[in-house]
Amino acid sequence: MTGIGGGVELGAQAARSRALAVLRVRSRALAVALLPAAVAVILLAGGSTGHLVGGGWDAARWAVSVLALLVLAATAAVALVVARARPAVTPTVAVAEESAPDLYRMVRDLADRLDVPAPSAIALTPDCDSWLEDRTHPAHGPPPARDHDDLSDPVGPARRRSAAAPVLVIGSPFLWWMRVGELRAVLAPVVAGTGPAAHPDIAAARRFIRGLDAAVAATSTDGRGPLARAARGGIGGVSRLLLRGCRVHAAEMERGVAAAAAERAQAVDYGLRIVAQEQVGLAYAGWDRLLTRVALPAWRMGRWPSRLDVGVVAALTELSRRDRLAEGFASRLGERPACDLLEEPGLMDEAVSLLAARLFHGGPAETGPDWAPVGWEEYPEEVVDRAWRTDAARLHRVLDTLGVRRAAEGAAPGTDGPTLSRVLDHLTTTPAEAPVPARDPAADADPDATPGTAHHATPGTGTATPDDQATSDPQAATASDPSDPQAATTPGPQPLTTPDDQATTAPAAPGSADHSDDGNGTEDDDDDLAGTTPRGAALAAGLSAQLAREEARTQALASGTAPPPPGTTTGPAATGTALWDDRALPLLPLQPPRTGREILTAHITAMVCCAAMDTAGATPGLDWLDGPTLLVDGARRADLAPHVRSLVETGDPAPLRAWLSDLGVRPEKPVRLV
Repeated sequence: MTGIGGGVELGAQAARSRALAVLRVRSRALAVALLPAAVAVILLAGGSTGHLVGGGWDAARWAVSVLALLVLAATAAVALVVARARPAVTPTVAVAEESAPDLYRMVRDLADRLDVPAPSAIALTPDCDSWLEDRTHPAHGPPPARDHDDLSDPVGPARRRSAAAPVLVIGSPFLWWMRVGELRAVLAPVVAGTGPAAHPDIAAARRFIRGLDAAVAATSTDGRGPLARAARGGIGGVSRLLLRGCRVHAAEMERGVAAAAAERAQAVDYGLRIVAQEQVGLAYAGWDRLLTRVALPAWRMGRWPSRLDVGVVAALTELSRRDRLAEGFASRLGERPACDLLEEPGLMDEAVSLLAARLFHGGPAETGPDWAPVGWEEYPEEVVDRAWRTDAARLHRVLDTLGVRRAAEGAAPGTDGPTLSRVLDHLTTTPAEAPVPARDPAADADPDATPGTAHHATPGTGTATPDDQATSDPQAATASDPSDPQAATTPGPQPLTTPDDQATTAPAAPGSADHSDDGNGTEDDDDDLAGTTPRGAALAAGLSAQLAREEARTQALASGTAPPPPGTTTGPAATGTALWDDRALPLLPLQPPRTGREILTAHITAMVCCAAMDTAGATPGLDWLDGPTLLVDGARRADLAPHVRSLVETGDPAPLRAWLSDLGVRPEKPVRLV
């Protein structure tokens, strides 16, 4: 430890000095609050001794005394709210020591080697990050019982380690994708952060900042009356003022803590840490893609994949098969995975998967008839096929409301069902019909342009399809402790590309992007439907309105269900429902709403896939990197999207009809819907 002592000491000293600066802000605020009381005491003492006498001094004594009482009452109210406000806690799945003895043993050995206090407990989060989280506030419940075999080091100064140590939160994808040695290397700088966290000044500064932050959140809700609103506003204003005064010092304190922890962790598996950080980026990219391309369509169908972490391994393994740059990934699979440190990894994966569905989609906390788990082997039939047929049925319902004929005049009997030909014929543009023009950028730049001469387009009105949408960053909004020392060493999100990404991707499951609004705003309607034909615009508007009504109905039904009682357990461990507010789910929505044209494209794609399955022997499939896909003779067809876009944007069905003819699809045959 002698080689790193200087760096660790410098970082710790910087953190302690900033912590003292934060505490000085608290002391100055207290001094200002006590100043009127001190003046009142002086005036009262002067009057009792006969030195400050007269009418003026008597009036001053009364005025200052009343002011002092008011200030003291306000100070007591602010202090009470700050002390009683419950700091935010990240939703996690608790890992009991009996369910992961090897994981606890690894963390204990790591803390012993780093000579720092060990975390008081371990929890998993459905995200690709790891951090330390303080849960010592009384609102978080009693600390876990400790015995002679706890995580603390039983020798030397570490005897002072207690249950007040922070909780180690580990990203669940790390456990399934990383090897044991890689996980140890990644956790080293995180565990090293328990050392600075145990310093009294740093701990006190953090408690003060967390209390102020919680007080601001507690006073942000409207009161029941004018007095309550005024009191909340005053307390919230004082808390925000103190937070602004502490902001710079708190940020520098956390940087010092992170620097000290990272410097200390260099003594542990330094060479392996470089390789492990590469796996952090890969795990994040695979997790992000799995959520947005695979899990999201299932969640919207009322099913939640119960093995998301296993899916991350499958997705990254598939990447190693497709991308020659990832040839070295497969060789790692022969080493011991970090999930072997858990006694029952399957049950833990299920608990984390359900928590992910709640955070990113807002699903219920418990399984029910309309919210059931689905395994990966059941995904094509239970999710892909069902999603396509549901969207195809919605498409024909909207066509019915528009008065579109079921079959052409003189058509053969039995062809008046839901056919693909009905959709193609309706969207085919005649020479007299022109597509809805997209917005002219030059018109936007000219303030003197005639109103109404240009349609407004949004970023979603290009040639992108639901499969082409960029994946979002679920990690960016995840709540984490600012003391995370890994933040200084963990790379940002890495792009996940495959050779197939250079071409058009496979058809996505309709519903794989967010439902848009009902299109009531005229300008928003123009934005959503720019670049489509008039018939396509009308159909897209009807689909958007139908989706909005269905979503509103679903939300109304969901709002009528009672929330689970505090402390309810899910899976093998508690998910911390008593520690966070689950009334505003999803906390981390994955994607923005779709435009009307994207909704229309997805529904037409669904209808084409249904026709291919019912008349050409195609089957639904699951691609680990791109989600729902159409399989023909067991091979993925990734060339459908441009033909559907041609129909939507220009009203020309020729490219799509040629694709259907090549595949042997009979568009005049009715398809089975749900």
